[in-house]
Amino acid sequence: MKKSIVTLTIASMALVFSGAAISGVKSLRGGEDIEAMAKKPIKAKPMVVEGGIERNYKIQPPLIPHKIDKEKINLKINTCLKCHSEKTYKKKKAPKIGDSHYIDRNGKVLKTVSRRRYFCNQCHAPQTNASPLVQNVFEGAK
Repeated sequence: MKKSIVTLTIASMALVFSGAAISGVKSLRGGEDIEAMAKKPIKAKPMVVEGGIERNYKIQPPLIPHKIDKEKINLKINTCLKCHSEKTYKKKKAPKIGDSHYIDRNGKVLKTVSRRRYFCNQCHAPQTNASPLVQNVFEGAK
């Protein structure tokens, strides 16, 4: 009985102190009331970078240096392959899909893109010139 009362007291004190710590957290919405209607976000324009975007670390997936809003990637079609496939990359003057994308999880080399690498925008992302939401002092490896 005493043990459960002590445990309950400690738990309630932890809740009080954690609430005090959480109340000091600032929201990304700034001073806006949580019940207020959200403002329509500014749609940032995608960056178009001739020659690609430099990587920040050695094994970083390449960033997409062009618009992708009209590209389709679903179970039946992947329009990225129109430019980046083994057959078309030279003609389109685009980077070829990495050899790792043709290897399945068992290490077997495939003739087509592996299903686990088929959805390009899981790893590769387009970029914009948007202002960061929070301060960032990250410096990539050179």
